[in-house]
Amino acid sequence: MAVIRRTLAAGVFVIAKGVFRLKLFRQSRLKHKLAMGLFRFSAERRHTGALSMYGHMLHFRGEGVANRIQGAIYIERAAMQGDAKSQYQAGRIYEYGFEHYFKPDPKLAFDYYQRGAKQGHLLATKRLIKVFERGELNQPQDRTQCVNWQSRLEEAPSLTRLNNAVIS
Repeated sequence: MAVIRRTLAAGVFVIAKGVFRLKLFRQSRLKHKLAMGLFRFSAERRHTGALSMYGHMLHFRGEGVANRIQGAIYIERAAMQGDAKSQYQAGRIYEYGFEHYFKPDPKLAFDYYQRGAKQGHLLATKRLIKVFERGELNQPQDRTQCVNWQSRLEEAPSLTRLNNAVIS
């Protein structure tokens, strides 16, 4: 049953992305509502891509605090499932906090940044460099760690850097 659910969620996610990116009816409320409903269907079935994409749309473009909080919850779920972009965003959410639901938590923020950076996420890596340069997020200043993350940044393929910068 779980396999069927995952397969169905993946298929619906592909359809949702297609509807969302469809140039036809660009400003259509109906198209938007359909795409968001399909994203939600897949996200509720824990599809990582849907959790990430739908969560980002709700958190950064959603109307009202409740939608933005729900978006952050989806982002965190995607981050826990290994999505590098969501790990970076979850780090930002926990670094600064959001409304009453997400209290600032430097330890958790650092953990999410580190997870994203280990997967090569450009902005997460840059944030870790600053963390170790300045001694932020309850981390000591550490030149060795700073150089380590800087070298990872320089070793990253330029295409990966470009994709992460555009997506994030």
